[in-house]
Amino acid sequence: MIKSPWIRSARRALLSAGATVALAAGLLTATPTTSQAATQQPCDIYAAGGTPCVAAHSTTRALYAAYNGPLYQVKRASDNATKDIGLLSAGGYADAAAQDSFCAGTSCVITVLYDQSGKGNNLTQALKGHWPGPAAGGNDNLANAFEAPVTVGGHETYGVYVAPGTGYRNNNTHGIATGDQPEGMYAIFDGTHFNGGCCFDYGNAETSGNDDGNGTMEAIYFGNSKGWGWGSGNGPWVMADLENGLFSGVNRGFNAGDPSVNNRFQTAIVKGGPNQWAIRGGDARSGGLSTYYSGARPNVSGYNPMKKQGAIILGIGGDNSNTGQGTFYEGVMTSGYPSDATENAVQANITAAGYNSGSTSTGSLTPGSRISLQATTAPCCTSRYLRHDDADTKVVISSINASSPATDKADATWIVRAGLANSSCLSFESANNPGQFLRHSNFELYLNTDNGGTSFAQDATFCPTTGNSGVGHSFQSVNYPTKYLRHYNYTAYIASNGGTNTWDSTTSWAQDTSWLTASPWS
Repeated sequence: MIKSPWIRSARRALLSAGATVALAAGLLTATPTTSQAATQQPCDIYAAGGTPCVAAHSTTRALYAAYNGPLYQVKRASDNATKDIGLLSAGGYADAAAQDSFCAGTSCVITVLYDQSGKGNNLTQALKGHWPGPAAGGNDNLANAFEAPVTVGGHETYGVYVAPGTGYRNNNTHGIATGDQPEGMYAIFDGTHFNGGCCFDYGNAETSGNDDGNGTMEAIYFGNSKGWGWGSGNGPWVMADLENGLFSGVNRGFNAGDPSVNNRFQTAIVKGGPNQWAIRGGDARSGGLSTYYSGARPNVSGYNPMKKQGAIILGIGGDNSNTGQGTFYEGVMTSGYPSDATENAVQANITAAGYNSGSTSTGSLTPGSRISLQATTAPCCTSRYLRHDDADTKVVISSINASSPATDKADATWIVRAGLANSSCLSFESANNPGQFLRHSNFELYLNTDNGGTSFAQDATFCPTTGNSGVGHSFQSVNYPTKYLRHYNYTAYIASNGGTNTWDSTTSWAQDTSWLTASPWS
């Protein structure tokens, strides 16, 4: 197995850019910079508004100005050792370098999201699924610690990348609303990473892990499911999961006031009290909040009064329905129904934090960079690029040029990620199908959705080497180290230099396994 520690140092250099945005006057006494945390953070603002946080989770930054404890814990695959990841300074940003160092040369998962509120409402692996899904009858997966790199205030950090089958939970909480008690919650999600599976949620759920009936949940949902409710456009939508219903407004089903959103970073808010609730949202990088719904509880039996139970979930439904996907960066739950003014002040704090997608590099093998992979075999293939085929899930090479359709260009564009099975190697995520990765199955290459499993991570991890022909780079399979990413008869495989499979042919093997890392077509 080839390890490439240069990737990590190059990545840190390219992820160093970030921006901070000035807050409205009166919200903060100082504007945060890359070296100075805010004197107020979201939970300080909620407390000042009379609705204090009772749970506060983030892998990117402190949610209280005075907080200086751990944000989350990671476990590495090489020896199952664990490490708490803390802050660079009190009230500041995650110490991602500690994760990078601890996990170098192996993979890590996020095992604990610590509650910053002091109430001990930590989130850990969701256990014993009750709903028929990838983890039914067993434990959910844990999030890969490197799959959601991001910068905040110019600092490299990581989010929680929830692949289908991944989930976190706490059924034994303190201070979380029960029954019809009022509460509020917000979360920041990746607005481009979603699906129609049930259910990518953050919020209040059943302590039993079962579907205990209408009104036993109150959580933020993000995705494009139309199974229960939906809003305008094609989604995704911020909705409320109230159990046995994803609600976009007062009616079950369609509510036109809940818009589709497409922000790279999305602020999502749900709050509820006796016969009142609201959905709000906005761009987490700029601007204010919009109210998508505010009014009476749904006009369906069982939701007034509510029967909330006070567990906390992330990435799953209340009954552990776990086919949803998404990315979480931070979120809180409050005691009491926050005012719009308080939430507006929190949104100003969020936009000032400086969330950024990270590296803007193109054409390099630095994680976060967008690239296209160009074949080097002459004369057949030097105008051809590795792409996924829209007709199926197979990966091929085809001719791409400036006049090619936009879809073809997007299909030939990849986002470089730290290797899912080895952080010193690489994985390749589709630029136009977030959550889907280049992976081999029976030695052929496909574009498949990350299922959060160990086998998928290994099948989707490739270690870069000098090109086998002396040109460009070659990409060695992490779990079949004698095999390299190769095109053969215009289809992509992992192949050895000689073997029983036709694509292991020694003819042109060195050229077929060598690729140029070109500027992205899309």
